[in-house]
Amino acid sequence: MLHLMHSSVVLCCEPIVSPGCPSSIMGKKSRVKTQKSGSGAMAVVSPKEMMSLIAELLQKCSSAAASAGKEWEEYLQIRGLVERIRKKQKGMSIVFEGSREEHFPDLMSWAKENGASCECFTVANFGKEGYGLRATRDIKAEELFLWIPRKMLMTVESAQNSILGPLYSQDRILQAMGNVTLALHLLCERANPASFWLPYIRSLPQEYDIPLYYQQEDVQLLLGTQAVQDVLSQYKNTARQYAYFYKLVQTHPTASKLPLKDCFTFDDYRWAVSSVMTRQNQIPTEDGSRVTLALIPLWDMCNHTNGLITTGYNLEDDRCECVALQDCKENEQIYIFYGTRSNAEFVIHNGFFFQDNAHDRVKIKLGVSKSERLYAMKAEVLARAGIPASYVFALHCNEPPISAQLLAFLRVFCMTEDELKYYLLGERAINKIFTLGNSEFPVSWENEIKLWTFLETRAALLLKTYKTTSEEDRSMLEKPDLSLHSRMAIQLRLAEKQILEKALACGRAKRLYFQKNLEEGASLPCYEESDIALLENTEADAKLPVILRKVEEGQEIQVDEDSPLLNGMKVVYGTNAEANGERDQDDNVSTDVNSALASMGGSSQREEANPSASRTEDEPKENTV
Repeated sequence: MLHLMHSSVVLCCEPIVSPGCPSSIMGKKSRVKTQKSGSGAMAVVSPKEMMSLIAELLQKCSSAAASAGKEWEEYLQIRGLVERIRKKQKGMSIVFEGSREEHFPDLMSWAKENGASCECFTVANFGKEGYGLRATRDIKAEELFLWIPRKMLMTVESAQNSILGPLYSQDRILQAMGNVTLALHLLCERANPASFWLPYIRSLPQEYDIPLYYQQEDVQLLLGTQAVQDVLSQYKNTARQYAYFYKLVQTHPTASKLPLKDCFTFDDYRWAVSSVMTRQNQIPTEDGSRVTLALIPLWDMCNHTNGLITTGYNLEDDRCECVALQDCKENEQIYIFYGTRSNAEFVIHNGFFFQDNAHDRVKIKLGVSKSERLYAMKAEVLARAGIPASYVFALHCNEPPISAQLLAFLRVFCMTEDELKYYLLGERAINKIFTLGNSEFPVSWENEIKLWTFLETRAALLLKTYKTTSEEDRSMLEKPDLSLHSRMAIQLRLAEKQILEKALACGRAKRLYFQKNLEEGASLPCYEESDIALLENTEADAKLPVILRKVEEGQEIQVDEDSPLLNGMKVVYGTNAEANGERDQDDNVSTDVNSALASMGGSSQREEANPSASRTEDEPKENTV
């Protein structure tokens, strides 16, 4: 059994699986090419005028990235163009008759006819959680309750074998971006009244709650947050992709044969992108040699809760299988675990905020400046530990707020020249490097004071970039008339602040603790070295495998082969630029932190971003049109 890991391929930012989206009402089917103007008269959309707007949008979205502080202005310009296009396309999108709920019986019948298991659950409305799966009998934890055969899945391979195939074979964008291929595959099948997947497509929401559907004022609530750049990039990438494929459909000989030529609106593409972004997953190909992207009908109705991944792919039976995460009584909702996602990921790519998220975190961009005198030595120590000199780490919502990998980085970041030499040239220097992520064995009391001062100062300065306080956010959330999208934006903003507040408090407590040790002349803990493995930073949940044991002075040292490995915490990569019209916060933070370190005799160190380190090592590179 191969475990299904949630997709890491990027459609607009970082897509993830999000079964069970909220319900929406679908209107009357319409494929008209005219719309009512403001005066009520019918106005024909001019193809020439539309192509002119599309060309302008494509040029705007393809231009060089906006300079720091100008991202919001760029977003408003792009959104303005998109709204002009949407206004001219009003009434031209394909929708289905009836409510979404009316199509669920057909979905269940279709699934049963094609070999899926449907005996122990049904689709039900769970209020604020939207639609999900409800047990029709008691289900035990780890019981196999759902399987979906490959033929029911919409995959990149099924797209290649569809009407989209000829264009796929000629277009390098589709070949490079499986998620975009799935989006266009979904649109082509939706336009085909004889499509095999029509029962599934009709059961999908007509709208979603990801930021692509936010009003401008909702997005504005995220200004100053760590998540806003991903939100703005998501919109820009989607607009660029739409403009590219609209032009392609109208001008390319092969693309013009698709059923999209006469009806391909921005709202259509946004819907398809959102459907894929919130539902796609990676499954093995039929021969098991590689992975491919897929939409998995029925399974994607499951909602999220804390737990473990319980879905996998059975190559022998060629089907997706899901076992129960926990005991489930009759009429209770059946949940699955989407993965260790932050709330920023849930909001941006799934359209919900998870209140009890044990894996929430905030990105923090750190780097050793190449202009620093000790850069070469620090970069070498970090390289030996498997850590880049520039990296995007994360502060976590739980204790401790920093991972073993981030602790190792900060220790090196704050080292003096003598300390660096000790870890580069001293006795057993190579082995000593792999103690850097172990909180029990400081480099020196002075080093610990510096790194926790750095973290404390950094968190305090990041908190100052927000336009509201935590108390103000809590007051806003008490308003009964707050829209769903505004509420999610404020919840996300508040969650970020709470993580930073915890990091600040932790940094202060640690600083005071190590200052006391220094003042009292406490001895540094001794340690023994055994078989120290290499740092594995190719896993999302990175571990620093350190086999160490505290040794009292005068005690005989004995090898402990069963010493536990040091558990690291998940590291998140990503960009962290701000779009609030202010100076890049890295400049503010590094300047003030350097001042704090300098007052203690530390060396000046400017932080530097590395755009190439903006993803996890085990994820595919981001592809954007």
